[in-house]
Amino acid sequence: MGRRTNGRCSPDRNLASRSHMTPFAAITGYASRRLLSTDIQRIKQVPLPSRRERLGHTIEGRRAVLEALRARAPVDRIYLMESSDRGPQINEILERAAELTIEVVFESRRNIERRAQTRRHQGVIARAQDPVYTDFDELLGSATKPERSGLIVVLDGIEDPHNLGAIARTADAAGSDGLVIAERRAVGITPGAISASAGALEHVSVARVVNLSRAIDKMRDSGLWIVGLDSDATQLHTDVDLQVPIALVVGSEGSGISRLVKEKCDFVVCLPMAGAVESLNASVAVGIVLYEAVRQRSGGGVPGQR
Repeated sequence: MGRRTNGRCSPDRNLASRSHMTPFAAITGYASRRLLSTDIQRIKQVPLPSRRERLGHTIEGRRAVLEALRARAPVDRIYLMESSDRGPQINEILERAAELTIEVVFESRRNIERRAQTRRHQGVIARAQDPVYTDFDELLGSATKPERSGLIVVLDGIEDPHNLGAIARTADAAGSDGLVIAERRAVGITPGAISASAGALEHVSVARVVNLSRAIDKMRDSGLWIVGLDSDATQLHTDVDLQVPIALVVGSEGSGISRLVKEKCDFVVCLPMAGAVESLNASVAVGIVLYEAVRQRSGGGVPGQR
C-alpha cells in the first residue's frame, strides 16, 4: 500500500522544483483555487525511505485516481501538475494520499504529458502495482450465492479499452457481480480502461480466463442462464426473463459474439433498432440490457407475462 516510516524534515526545503519528489503528509488551507509554487512550499513533508522503482501501471484522471484511493488500491505514487485547478476532488486526493502516506510528485505540464498513457489525465496520474484479476471460480462462487445478484457480464473479443471501462462502470452501477474476459484477443485492465471506467474497475471484479467457452459451460453448470446479445437475433431483450441468474455475453462491435460462444447461449437477444444505424456501441447495449434486468428484478417483471 506504499506505507512509509514517519519522520520530519525542514519545511524550508524548496519544493517548487519541477523534478523534486514531494511526499505529501498534510496540507494547510489555501485561499487560491490553484496549486502554485507558493502553495507547494507550504506543504509539510514526511520523508520516505529510498527504494527501488517498481513496474506497474498508471491510473489517470481525477475521478479514476480518487476511486483508486477510496478503494485502497496499491498506489505508491501520485503525479500532480503544479498548475492543476483546485477543487473537491483534488483536495480529497491530497487528503487520502496523506492518510495513506503515498508520495505526491508535483511536476510541470510537460512532464505530466510525457508520463500520461491516455489523454484523460486531467493533470493527475497515479502509479500503481499491476492489476490483480479475480479468480474465475471465486467470482462464480460469489455470484451464485443466494444473497448476490447472479449477474455476470462476459466480454467476447472486446478489444477497445474504452468499451471495457464503460462496461465496467455500467456493471458496477447495475450491481453486477463482475466481468469475465478472455486472456487472448481481448483487452485487459489497461490505463485507458481504468480511465474510461471513472474508477469503477477498482470496485468491479474482473476474471480472466484461458478458454471462454469452458468458462460459459461452468457458469451454466452453476445455474446461470447464458444470454447472448447479438444484432442478428430475432428475440428482443425485453422478451426474456432476466430475473433468474444470468451471464450476459457481448461481443465486439465488428464481429459480434463468436460462433462457438453463440451456440452455447440459452437465449440470443437483440435491441429494437428504429434508426438507420445497425447496432449500438457495445457498452451502451450492455447498459440497456443490464438495466432491463434491474427493472425486472425490481418488480417490473417480463412485459406481457404479468
